[in-house]
Amino acid sequence: MAITSLDPHTALIVVDLQVGILALDTCHPTLSVVDNTCQLLEQFRNLQLPIVLVNVAGVAAGRTEQIPSNGERPTNWSQLTEVLQPESKAHLITKRTWGAFTDTGLDEYLKSKGVTQVVITGIATSIGVESTARQAWELGYNITLPTDAMTDFNLDVHHNSVNFIFPRMSETGSTQDVLALMKETFVSSKQDGRDLSY
Repeated sequence: MAITSLDPHTALIVVDLQVGILALDTCHPTLSVVDNTCQLLEQFRNLQLPIVLVNVAGVAAGRTEQIPSNGERPTNWSQLTEVLQPESKAHLITKRTWGAFTDTGLDEYLKSKGVTQVVITGIATSIGVESTARQAWELGYNITLPTDAMTDFNLDVHHNSVNFIFPRMSETGSTQDVLALMKETFVSSKQDGRDLSY
């Protein structure tokens, strides 16, 4: 687990930190996932780097073995948790599949901002986060995954993603690793007179 660098044009993608999902049983406390994500959000906002907040409101249409739940969801199920400050200058995306790039215009948005690297957080590790990371990797982005800013509903599948899938397409580490590298890369650069902003 090592995060070596961040590109000058790096964006933060926050996946599915919404009321309905945060209410589910997860293998790590959701409070710590949200707190770590908020630390990253604060730094990205301070540096005026792009932020994408993603929620999910549906599922793909394909047939599966798992029977979908027919229970009625609360009206606020897809609402992003307020601590993310979704009303701020973030790009908001609603997806209807696991990955955030499918039919959402996310790739076009990131490319319009010159983004070449993404930091991804959220729930669930093996579903929304991994699917979004796979899509980003296939589209040619550099990817950073702070593994303490994500969790899953099953510890085994969380560990499978973190230990076996993520190292093949990204760099992984902690939230503090990312924050330290952001300070070194962006804050120090601005103090040296190099403008890495958009």
